[in-house]
Amino acid sequence: MTAHRHHLDAAAATRYASGELPEPASWQVERHLEGCGACAARLSAAARATAAGPTLAAVRSAVLAEVAGLAPTPEAPPAPVRAPSRRARLRWAAGPALRGPWPPAVAGVCLVALVLAHGGAFPQARTALLLLAPLLPLAGVALSYGPHTDPLHELTATTPGGGLRLLLVRGAAVLAVCVPALTVAGTLLPEVAGGPGPAAWLLPALALTLGALALGSYLGCRNAVAVVGGLWSLGVLAPVTVRYGALPAELLAQALTPWFSSPAAQAGWAGAAVCCAALLAVRRHSFDAYDRPEFP
Repeated sequence: MTAHRHHLDAAAATRYASGELPEPASWQVERHLEGCGACAARLSAAARATAAGPTLAAVRSAVLAEVAGLAPTPEAPPAPVRAPSRRARLRWAAGPALRGPWPPAVAGVCLVALVLAHGGAFPQARTALLLLAPLLPLAGVALSYGPHTDPLHELTATTPGGGLRLLLVRGAAVLAVCVPALTVAGTLLPEVAGGPGPAAWLLPALALTLGALALGSYLGCRNAVAVVGGLWSLGVLAPVTVRYGALPAELLAQALTPWFSSPAAQAGWAGAAVCCAALLAVRRHSFDAYDRPEFP
């Protein structure tokens, strides 16, 4: 059976439910089940017919109760499995960060910067936003993957669509929110003569995000984000703020040029992003094993 092209028949569903299907075929089945509710229902019925059926039903109820408060009552048996809508699949694939308070936090940072800048009380608003912008995607990545944020992490990480693939999808979703929001906000902020443009933060943010993902293959996602974010804060944010924070807006903005908009800086960030992406590709299998740092 090629699970991507053909549906499961009753024999294949029974063999999978009883653990008799070879591992490669089992993975094909699992990939197929991600988008086929009819086969999921067929496999669910086959699993309930096995000796482990009552145990699986209890586990299912416990998971639903923990995640969404949807546990069936003894009088109400489990509902038939239905294929989730495309919108629902995209929502869950995007990860916990986009379902939680992180998007409003990003919007709040942009709104505060705009209010302070156009209110006249904070002419350094664009400079401050550029310094903070590379940290916001890191925060979203930290909230997107791992047992500390996702109650279904152990389940999703062991599926064919889990591991690095899921992490990249959620990282891309984080960037899809950050990039337009922060770039538009930077464009709307008053321009400072001699300072970086509103999109100068993109390459640093991409390099830091890829660096966190690559380091996450060794330390786990949350720890890697803490390390990379700490390095940015200690190496760029704190020195610029302490040394130049009291200077006029123009001089403060010009102090960011070596970090953001000079040709050497942009080339360095681009090179760092390529190196981190290469390391992530080499370490991709570390996200597939249970002995990786995400599982304590």
